[in-house]
Amino acid sequence: MNILGKSFSAALFAVFCVLPAQAADTLMMATTTSTQDSGLLEFLNPVFKKETGIDLKWVAVGTGKALEIAKNCDADVLLVHAPEAEIEFVNAGHGIDRRQIMYNDFVIVGPRTDPAKVAGKTTAEALKAIYDAKAGFVSRGDQSGTHKAETALWKASSLSPDKEPFYISAGQGMMATLNIAAEKGAYAMTDRGTWIKFANKQGDANPLEIVVQGDKALFNQYSVITVNPAQCPDTKKDLALKFEDWWVKPETQELIADYKLEGKQLFFPNADK
Repeated sequence: MNILGKSFSAALFAVFCVLPAQAADTLMMATTTSTQDSGLLEFLNPVFKKETGIDLKWVAVGTGKALEIAKNCDADVLLVHAPEAEIEFVNAGHGIDRRQIMYNDFVIVGPRTDPAKVAGKTTAEALKAIYDAKAGFVSRGDQSGTHKAETALWKASSLSPDKEPFYISAGQGMMATLNIAAEKGAYAMTDRGTWIKFANKQGDANPLEIVVQGDKALFNQYSVITVNPAQCPDTKKDLALKFEDWWVKPETQELIADYKLEGKQLFFPNADK
């Protein structure tokens, strides 16, 4: 073989040696839309890549869809916010090593005119007032963590609005749902992180405002879960556990606390709780 042939063979051998290592260092995550819409992932991902060498790729959907993606073995790790569904997922053997990492809260937003007069009420009182007034309410309707939490709150209030004309099921993400509520002058429930992002983009033209907040029922916990390699043999368990370890370490928890928009903190770390 001539020198040129030897050089080409050496280069080709090097490529095939490098490619598996690069593939092994790519982690696929299924996550909720709020972690993307809020800008948190774009903020943290470069730090994660620098510190671990892992190339994180993700799809942002509702938590229900994220769990289905994981059940289908199309993700290695989850970052989601529907505790009951997550525990069911783990108990069914689909996931392992669930760890909580941060929280924020849900808020109910509505038109500045507040036609159902819900401002200052508890969540249960507000939902009943909206129901009785037949005021417009836009739900995500997509089995996301937010939708699951909203549905549970209606149920806890002994109300079933889903067949009522005033209740609109968007079947879309949180930002799109807020846009529909703004267009229709309706109420909606949203995580605070996405609301802050939405309100910042809308500025003074925002027709919506927070009308209910601070209720214990509106607590919103986020957790990470590794997909169970016993059910999905191709799961990159080692990388997924490195991912989880990275989110719970004190330095990352500080970064989460430091992430702000317009001076407002979007997420609160609680991995040590």
